[in-house]
Amino acid sequence: MSRIGNNPVAIPQGVTIDVKDNVVTVKGKLGELSQKFESVEITVGDGEVSVARPSDSKEARTNHGLYRSLVKNMVEGVSQGWTKQLELVGVGYRASNQGQKLDLALGFSHNIVMDIAPEVKVETISEKGKNPVIKLTSHDKQLVGQVAAKIRGYRKPEPYKGKGVKFVGEVLRRKAGKSA
Repeated sequence: MSRIGNNPVAIPQGVTIDVKDNVVTVKGKLGELSQKFESVEITVGDGEVSVARPSDSKEARTNHGLYRSLVKNMVEGVSQGWTKQLELVGVGYRASNQGQKLDLALGFSHNIVMDIAPEVKVETISEKGKNPVIKLTSHDKQLVGQVAAKIRGYRKPEPYKGKGVKFVGEVLRRKAGKSA
């Protein structure tokens, strides 16, 4: 029995949800998201959305909690938005942006210029004495996570000094260096 799948999702003010032909469409002040679903029934009631499974088949059981979480993330995304922050740790590591182009200096012989999807707002914060921070904001949780993972993949944090691109608040597992 799915504990997550049984909980209803509250619909905040200003968010509308349409269910038509196995597609859920969520509209809000920040944008519009849609998700195709199968093997579950999604019903919109008075101020909440509930996900139920019509049968106890394996596919229905596995998708029950998944689609409830996806609907919850879509509702939260179009009403509040999602934010990921990445921190550049290392001497000479810099980030700057012009519109949707992100320019990263990560210790390679050349800078990395990355085009960011138009749905994601990118902002770079550089304060003296602190590590540069890249802030990604969007209504689509999956897209923000994908862009953040791609940026982090250019220079993952290494375990000895911690240099690289890491999420703000991420705890790194550090290793001891050579013993003298």
